Amino acid sequence: MYSKVLTGAISGIESLISAVEVDVSTGMPGFEMVGQLSNEVREARERVKVALKNTGIEIPAKRITISIFPADMRKEGASYDLPIAIGVLVALGYIPREYVKDTLVVGELGLDGRVQPVKGILPIVAKAKQSRLKRCIIPKGNEREGAVIEGVEVIGVTTLEETIAYLTKSEIEKYAMIQPIKTILRDKTENAEEAEVDFSEINGQESVKRAVEIAAAGFHHVLMIGPPGSGKTMIAKRIPGILPSLTMEESLEVSTIYSVAGMLNEQKALMTQRPFLAPHHTISEQALAGGGRVPRPGVISLAHRGVLFMDELPEFRRTTLEILRQPLEDKKIHIARTCGSFVYPADFMLIAAMNPCPCGFYPDRNKCTCSENEVKRYLNRISGPILDRIDVTIEAPRIDIKQLSSKMKNESTRQIKERVMDARSRQERRYRDTRYRFNAELGAGDIRNYCALGMKEQELMEQVFHVMKLSARAYHKIIKVARTIADLDGSEQIQEIHLSEAICYRMNDGKYWNGRKDT
Repeated sequence: MYSKVLTGAISGIESLISAVEVDVSTGMPGFEMVGQLSNEVREARERVKVALKNTGIEIPAKRITISIFPADMRKEGASYDLPIAIGVLVALGYIPREYVKDTLVVGELGLDGRVQPVKGILPIVAKAKQSRLKRCIIPKGNEREGAVIEGVEVIGVTTLEETIAYLTKSEIEKYAMIQPIKTILRDKTENAEEAEVDFSEINGQESVKRAVEIAAAGFHHVLMIGPPGSGKTMIAKRIPGILPSLTMEESLEVSTIYSVAGMLNEQKALMTQRPFLAPHHTISEQALAGGGRVPRPGVISLAHRGVLFMDELPEFRRTTLEILRQPLEDKKIHIARTCGSFVYPADFMLIAAMNPCPCGFYPDRNKCTCSENEVKRYLNRISGPILDRIDVTIEAPRIDIKQLSSKMKNESTRQIKERVMDARSRQERRYRDTRYRFNAELGAGDIRNYCALGMKEQELMEQVFHVMKLSARAYHKIIKVARTIADLDGSEQIQEIHLSEAICYRMNDGKYWNGRKDT
């Protein structure tokens, strides 16, 4: 007999509907599996046979052939175990064929028949809904994750025996046995938890706090330069608290990436806070970009819609830093491997911090012990193209004892976020019915439409362009930052004062790198 059971497959972060086809016939007994299978999938043969035996079902001495569609895609992971077992049972007549119609099955099997959680349930269930399937049978440990998707029945099962019992019942009996889990509205609508750290704890550094407020309002990239202990890391850790909350669409995007990476758990089925990733400077290129033998998202994709904080920026290997070039520009990264080509989203806000020299005190020659060549070599670890892609460069000066011991009342994270949200609301109205959400996303062709300059402002930018020897990218970034400053100021027009402040955030490029723009 022949059977067909639908299941899901992951390719990069995309999902597709796959099918397990099973044929049971007379002849030389065997259990053959075809369809570009990885070792994990091939090992399903033994897991399924033992799980069925321990469930009380003996496979007869028949020739069993299993094909997993699509044949031209390499199959990875253990999520095919449960659909293979159900396919064999349907082909053997234990389960009526019509009982698995419009039903997607996915899950890993233990030798005792337990159904174990798997990666990528969220995009698989979303694809099932898109394909108009009626029901998804998934591991109990993934049910909250699957239930995020509305419009399709999600059934969580704990054992193979329970799955068989469920599938052999009528529709009324099915509902009485296991009710489809309801979407947990609280998980979908809950506000981000109050941050444990607050901007009110930081004394001084008003210019740096102003810069990161602008960056948060327009989703701009930031580089902070300053000596050790000047508060760069403290400020960076507080930035997620002033960013706009994730929309439901963004939340599903981020959750999909974390689902594919296996980083969602039973307690947290949906990402409701913007990610904050802070990789160590020893991170490998592959870990940052993603890929590997079994392709999976890297750190820059896990930071999608959130913050990627790179502390001690020059300490990262230069080849690792250069990986950021394409994602900072295109908001995605292409990974090509022998098993296929994958595209991962990488729309993150880069917050970088660094010392101005190896000892950290340049240009204070009373404390700096580095030679000019040492300073130059240190700074040259960051290439011109990377600097060109950073919107805001700001100095974090050394904090003196008076500021440190002062009991001044500083602005709280909540107060700063209110201004950020006001600016964000203006951008939302401006870019309604467009592909843009933040000022930083504006393409060069649309800057003239949304960031029109008056005559005085245009003359200022022409002068700055020649004096600072700006690239076209840097020129556009100044205008986009000025647009965000104007939004924070409640102004519909970009004025000279807004441009002047935005220009100041490019001055440090020339101070430390002498206007250098490597290619």
